[in-house]
Amino acid sequence: MTKTTTTTTTTLRLTDPAVREQLEALPASLVLIGLTTDGQPVCVDLDADSPHVLVCTGTGGGATTVLRTLAAQLLRHGSHALVLDLKRISHRWASGLPGVTYCREISDVHDALVGLRAELQHRLALIEQRGDIDDLPRLTLVFEGAAAALRQLARYWDTIREKGDPKTSPAVDAFEYVLFAGPQARIHVLATSQLTTGVLGEGRENFSTKVLGRVTTRTFQHLAPEIHPTPEPNTHPGRVHVVQGWNAHPTQVLLLTDDEAAAGITATAAGTI
Repeated sequence: MTKTTTTTTTTLRLTDPAVREQLEALPASLVLIGLTTDGQPVCVDLDADSPHVLVCTGTGGGATTVLRTLAAQLLRHGSHALVLDLKRISHRWASGLPGVTYCREISDVHDALVGLRAELQHRLALIEQRGDIDDLPRLTLVFEGAAAALRQLARYWDTIREKGDPKTSPAVDAFEYVLFAGPQARIHVLATSQLTTGVLGEGRENFSTKVLGRVTTRTFQHLAPEIHPTPEPNTHPGRVHVVQGWNAHPTQVLLLTDDEAAAGITATAAGTI
């Protein structure tokens, strides 16, 4: 991919012709997070070493924006998406789009994760039988506020489980299983969280790409202990550090508005792109 001359000192928008050209040239497995401060693209390669992405920011740090930017690109390339959003309005752009299941109620989120585990097991069985599942669409779990949602799922299970049921929420257990085995079956997780306790904290190694914005030094060191020294937080709008391997890339995130994200998907579905 070629270097763009677009400046990253201001908001990075799809209306920039150079950015749009780069975005449209990406293969289906690559999604663009944004550009480094010297204009180099920072991407996630889901088929290589970055099957899951964790976005951790302080309040107003742009976590939902990052998820929207990544998820919209994957949907445009034919992925199906399961959007779990107990905040109810974080990803309204995706509601009603083809290939999207949007869950807002805790009971629906619970059932969706249990169903996702069943889909994963089905795909793994197909791989055993056929050797691959390249003809099946990629499936992306978009999990808004994952840490808080997982805690709510645990409490919800305590209220509905019956005698003889396992103590651990099957939805939480399913999420852990997807983190572990999902990539082999073309299932990927894009999750946001302001904290990384519980499942997210313990499973941070499953997230090969971590997008960190406006986090404390302690949080950065917890999620990316391999990065020395810990970068200073940047308060510039849309500026994050993308941790991949042993590198932390200062990155200006590509901002897709709700309308831009939804328009790209509907145009693809109509065959106009």
